[in-house]
Amino acid sequence: MLIVLPPSETKTPGGKGKPLALDKLSFPQLNAVRAQLIEDLSALEVDEAMQLLGISENLRAEAEANKQLFTSPTMPAIFRYSGVLYDALDAASLPKSALKRLAIGSALFGVVRATDQIPHYRLSGGTKVPTKTGELPTLKARWGTSITEALFDANPLIVDLRSGTYQQLGRVKTAVTVRVESVLEDGSRKVVSHFNKHYKGELARVLASSPKSAKNAAEVAEIARSAGMIIEENPAHKETFTLVV
Repeated sequence: MLIVLPPSETKTPGGKGKPLALDKLSFPQLNAVRAQLIEDLSALEVDEAMQLLGISENLRAEAEANKQLFTSPTMPAIFRYSGVLYDALDAASLPKSALKRLAIGSALFGVVRATDQIPHYRLSGGTKVPTKTGELPTLKARWGTSITEALFDANPLIVDLRSGTYQQLGRVKTAVTVRVESVLEDGSRKVVSHFNKHYKGELARVLASSPKSAKNAAEVAEIARSAGMIIEENPAHKETFTLVV
């Protein structure tokens, strides 16, 4: 079982690891696209990058970080990303065996494992980074089928908790996916938006730390239920679950 998390715009700055080495990252088949993206992104002037990334002056350091992707310090990806989902996951308290089950989708790196050392960067899944020739390909076009193939080869069971934008960069048709819904007073359902990431972080923690590694969708549901979560299966698509909160 490999649990693929979404990235986050907010990231922890700094790090104590050696500068980025692409040949040290997991999924080496992605390195050609990674290298080209890094080259194109770091070639942008800071003001140009800020406009492209849609960030304001107070986030200038985010664009400046993209100029130092091969020289700045790194840290494990699971600690580089921050925010609601990662607070709920609380990776620092997980054993190493749990971290081995976690991967993270990324606009810049495609997908990395939790312990891969990456630098601070800024790039969203919907951004178009210009090439040397001035073209503006989508990230989906740049990645093609490479992320899908890398994930498919990595594990027979993928639990895909990425948001739609990042799923589109490398969708795995057989992956287990989860939507989060709450029950209103009148009994109707509402898709959870604000706390969606929090509940997915909790689910990722439960699955990653389980003594049992799921081998199929039914076992994923079983692990979640054993932790007290309410999971509903979709009769028409057994890999699609609803987490009721």
